[in-house]
Amino acid sequence: MGYKSGFATIIGRPNVGKSTLMNRIIGEKIAIISDKPQTTRNKIQCVYTEEDFQVVFLDTPGIHKPKNKLGDYMVKVAKNTLDEVDVILWLIDESLKMGPGDEYILEQIKNVSTPKLLIVNKIDKINKDEIETIVSNYKDLDIFEDIIPISAINGSGVGRLVNKLKELMPEGPQYFPNDMITDQPERLIIGEIIREKALHYLEQEVPHGIAVDIDLIKPREDSDIVDINATIYCERESHKGIIIGKRGRKLKGIGKSARQDIERLLGSKVFLEVWVKVNKNWRENERMLRNLGYK
Repeated sequence: MGYKSGFATIIGRPNVGKSTLMNRIIGEKIAIISDKPQTTRNKIQCVYTEEDFQVVFLDTPGIHKPKNKLGDYMVKVAKNTLDEVDVILWLIDESLKMGPGDEYILEQIKNVSTPKLLIVNKIDKINKDEIETIVSNYKDLDIFEDIIPISAINGSGVGRLVNKLKELMPEGPQYFPNDMITDQPERLIIGEIIREKALHYLEQEVPHGIAVDIDLIKPREDSDIVDINATIYCERESHKGIIIGKRGRKLKGIGKSARQDIERLLGSKVFLEVWVKVNKNWRENERMLRNLGYK
């Protein structure tokens, strides 16, 4: 048998673990992870390669009812991938009943001819009987090539998923070199890392009205240090104060945590400076969305 390769998209409601799964398979932190919905905004392309097999993953924003232009863009990105790929991975969580969000996704994919795998994530949170109930409920739909229970957190079932992907992929070329795991520019990944840390530190205090723009990435001459300047944009003056925190502590925490991940990504020391600016209603500003890579 010849070399097998192809493209797979991971779809699902917000916060079911799509980015966690992709990072688990790839073995690197490419997509940001948060316990807040709608974390992923761009279609992140990652690459998994074996000796005789390569799959390119498109990690899409969660499909949801959009509330603004940014939301419209995120849903459009997710839907447009369905006909572009060789396999659709529909990721659901441990919920025993199909909710409105899952019913909406089902309507989007049931008549798509692309082969579909149903991935039941977070099985570490439920017992064997509950897993079997979920599998049985979805099996009756008769639209999936296979239904695979997994835990993206601990890796259970992920090997079986990769093997099934290999089975479904057509023969084809190796699209990317062996050591390449993403086609995303460093600037985008660094911005996403900073945004992830902000989401963790801010908890529920500031909604998803933040974006990160990288103003500078510059290696120092005769040094292994990389200077990075970044700006966190928010929509309100009150949010700016929350992000900075008392005596700047929260912003310092965001910067320190982000710097550690960025240093692992770049393999060098990083001097990171982060500013906070207000840009009211940036999520409705098409020019701003384009500048931030959302168009």
